[in-house]
Amino acid sequence: MKIQLGYVAITNTLNITSSSTITYTNFIKKQDYNILYEIINNNLKALEEILKYNTKNNIHFYRLTSKLIPLATHPNIQYDYINSFKERLKLIGQIIKKNNIRVDVHPDQFAVLNSTKKDVIDSTKQILIYHYNILQALGIKNKIIILHIGGNTFGKQNSISRFINNFYSLPKYLQESIAIENDDKVFDIIDCLEISRKLNIPIVLDYHHFLCNNSHEINIEDIILDIFKTWKDKTPKIHFSSPKSNTKKEYRSHHDYINALTFIDFINKIKHINIDFDIMIEAKAKDEALFRLVRQLKYYTNYQFLDETTFMI
Repeated sequence: MKIQLGYVAITNTLNITSSSTITYTNFIKKQDYNILYEIINNNLKALEEILKYNTKNNIHFYRLTSKLIPLATHPNIQYDYINSFKERLKLIGQIIKKNNIRVDVHPDQFAVLNSTKKDVIDSTKQILIYHYNILQALGIKNKIIILHIGGNTFGKQNSISRFINNFYSLPKYLQESIAIENDDKVFDIIDCLEISRKLNIPIVLDYHHFLCNNSHEINIEDIILDIFKTWKDKTPKIHFSSPKSNTKKEYRSHHDYINALTFIDFINKIKHINIDFDIMIEAKAKDEALFRLVRQLKYYTNYQFLDETTFMI
């Protein structure tokens, strides 16, 4: 069983970011699109450097920032960010392809597909289109846009029905790109399996959320195969983080680093399925958390490391 580790958006090792932005209020004050283009140029330059860093450190799994293009989905701002940077995005995509880096995207909390409000649904569709357009411009074939189910207005089953109905209102190309993730309060892994069966879409297991929200008291080892089967012929991926502390107030928050012993315990519980998968490390220390975990795994286990971030069980 081969496992690849990845991290989210920002590398703490390099003093650069591909997430620079500008508020709508500040943009309106100046009304200068050159400001947007300058920020995009800098973000794309930073992304190139991050991808080169990932390549040199054998990081094969990476989540793109949702803030690559500032104000891209704002209803009052219209500009062609794709064609304006088409060649630059194509070049970045070639770096990704050449070095076989798996990339995905995870829109923020403003993407709520099961909202009861039409304006939120319309905005969510624009957010999904934006993320798809970026992946398309980069030449990513297996596009994955990760969504939570959303809010719980009028109860869980009504909320699930809204998600399903609104999903079917999306263009086919967006439907084929969406994966769903269990959350830490309302929609657990059983809910995701129900939705996945109806919509035929993959599930991204968030193990921390699973520990926070497991009202059915299911053992992860008993359900992991069902989760991974939703990916069909694609390599499954999961999210892994550790709680900031074990207090009720801070348990849902992410720690800077990963608890290596909890990580090893998780691997031991699911290794019987013997299926390759990727793990996105969701920790505030980003790539530093990833490499600290690797050092600890080398100390605590006999995992066979194929390179800096990939190991065999």
